[in-house]
Amino acid sequence: MPGLVAAPARGARFLARRRRAYYWFIVPALVVVGAVIVFPWLFTLWMSAFDWTIGSAAHFVGFGNYAKLATNQRFLEAILHTFYFTALAVAAPLVLGTLAALIFHRDFPFRGVLRGVFVMPMMATPVAVALVWTMMFHPQQGVLNYLLSLVGLPPSLWVYSPTLVIPSLVLVEVWHWTPLVMLIVLGGLAALPTEPYESARLDGASEWQLFRFITLPLVAPFIVVAAVIRTIDALKTFDTIYVITGGGPGTASETINLYLYLQAFAFYNIGTASAVVVVFFVIVLALALLLLHVREKTKWS
Repeated sequence: MPGLVAAPARGARFLARRRRAYYWFIVPALVVVGAVIVFPWLFTLWMSAFDWTIGSAAHFVGFGNYAKLATNQRFLEAILHTFYFTALAVAAPLVLGTLAALIFHRDFPFRGVLRGVFVMPMMATPVAVALVWTMMFHPQQGVLNYLLSLVGLPPSLWVYSPTLVIPSLVLVEVWHWTPLVMLIVLGGLAALPTEPYESARLDGASEWQLFRFITLPLVAPFIVVAAVIRTIDALKTFDTIYVITGGGPGTASETINLYLYLQAFAFYNIGTASAVVVVFFVIVLALALLLLHVREKTKWS
């Protein structure tokens, strides 16, 4: 009997020791998360409440920096440029990547070699890609205008035109990241069952009907995943735009990231830059929640 009474006590002490040992594993992780994520965000929120330029004293202004941003025409245009660039840089690779996946999903000679060639742009670094495309966009010496002349079209200013600069930058993104969308959708196509196709063909369905009513609904979750990845990547694009245009001509291609960079590292307006970070975080969070909602709606039943 004494042994039976002591057993629960030993078990309780053992569980207590295990809990203490568990804390030794979880506490360092919490400290790292707090130091790397929580503290910088709290400090950014704190700095956004001050009118602070490096080299001068900080003055508390509360929501003054946000009020200035709400009436700052250059910042509002940067938001529009960001949305415009993101919309094009997501939609075009999704359409072209899905089309490429449908093509490479079929069996034809040298398919493996052509797949490898198609994904090669994705392996290059953004700065290297930007430098190459900068030379290609040159109005006089660029290869793009030379190709236009071969088919009888007039030369274009490309990134030197305020109206064409963002579509031209999107062209770089399409070339660089369409292979990523293709790989994601291609993985989805490879996982599709064959039974629905066999039944539909027996009923006399055409290739378009097979794609519209079977392939597209089944592969939609993979397309949404690709859209989420591309949206996040397009929103934070900085290096490509900075290297090719620097936000120009004028401010025609200045996105939120470039505006933030200038405020923080060119003008040293730390308070304004912190407020831009907070606003940008809210925008990204809203888009992320929207995309997650769409992702939930496209789950397989």
